[in-house]
Amino acid sequence: MKRRSLYFLIALALGGAGVVHAQDNTSTAPPGSSSSDVSTTSYDDRWYVGPTVGYYHNDTKRLTNKNQIYYGLVVGKFISPNVSIDIFADRTRRTFRSYLDAGRWSSNNLGVDARYYFLDWNAWRPYLVGGIMASQHINSFDHKIDPAAEGGVGLSKTITQNIDIRGEVKYRYDWDDKTFPQRNGYGDAMVDFMVLFRLGPPPAPAAPPPPPPPPQPDCSKQFRNGVNLCDNKCPDLPEGTIVGPDGCPQKVVIDLKGVNFKFDRPKKGETNIEPTLAVPASDSMAILDQAVDTLKRYPQVHVTVAGYTDSVGTAAYNQGLSERRAKIVYDYLTAHGIDPSRLDGPIGHGLNDPIDTNKTAAGRARNRRTELQVQQ
Repeated sequence: MKRRSLYFLIALALGGAGVVHAQDNTSTAPPGSSSSDVSTTSYDDRWYVGPTVGYYHNDTKRLTNKNQIYYGLVVGKFISPNVSIDIFADRTRRTFRSYLDAGRWSSNNLGVDARYYFLDWNAWRPYLVGGIMASQHINSFDHKIDPAAEGGVGLSKTITQNIDIRGEVKYRYDWDDKTFPQRNGYGDAMVDFMVLFRLGPPPAPAAPPPPPPPPQPDCSKQFRNGVNLCDNKCPDLPEGTIVGPDGCPQKVVIDLKGVNFKFDRPKKGETNIEPTLAVPASDSMAILDQAVDTLKRYPQVHVTVAGYTDSVGTAAYNQGLSERRAKIVYDYLTAHGIDPSRLDGPIGHGLNDPIDTNKTAAGRARNRRTELQVQQ
């Protein structure tokens, strides 16, 4: 009987090892690591099961042999990083001393143990153990069940994600007052060893903590291309780049289309721009004011002020007329707060570069113009 029980425990251990090996092979391991590496840093709350093999040093009051092997099975789980709860069952068979001629004394035990562990999860962890159980005694004098309790110390180690080992030294006392009525109970010393196999896939690793936020710039002092660094989405652009309110590149177009001049205006010495503009002059003035507003919103923008004419008249006369048109727009911009350092010119192009035909009155009217050419 004893051999059959030992064979059963060996088969159970081998079977559990096979199941755990299959779990290790099917679980996903990160690149560059082994699937058997211990990766749990807090604790693993999966259920586990495993065989127990131990050694009894029997109480001499039992009148049996002094030492005896016992075997059992545990099922349990951790309920916190430092506490586990086990349900266990074990059995032993003692031989009465020869002069009693009373045969054997078997004990079957079913109980619950609690263990409290010290140190980190992945270290060799000493622990305290205590538990209670029901103990059935089967011998020539008794076939009853009595209460029992045990306590002791142990040492545990997590070997892989799925395997733990334990070794313990305990003292077990059962209140058996029936085998020998003159005795109230028996205390036995015990040493045992367990291999525990966790069931199911290992828990997913904890997510890494988020990186610390980058240091924030001093919004009151740091600017790039005229935009506060707290609002600047493109802070690496070189200084002087034309950017929008978000600090990113922006192509600025200042369109004076619609600002056209009357024929042969302005005259020499004429400085008031409004009378020189084609009717209705108010439309042209509104466009000029929009140009002023755009230049103020983009202080890094530089423009060239250039004047043009139609083809009526000599080239020399038209050259001077185009310069007067550029100059009167130039003066209007500076009079409205635009720094002259941001304006190139005024320059005239005469009758060159027409934007429309000079064969019609409407085309010639559009060619009598001034442009603000943005320097990108």
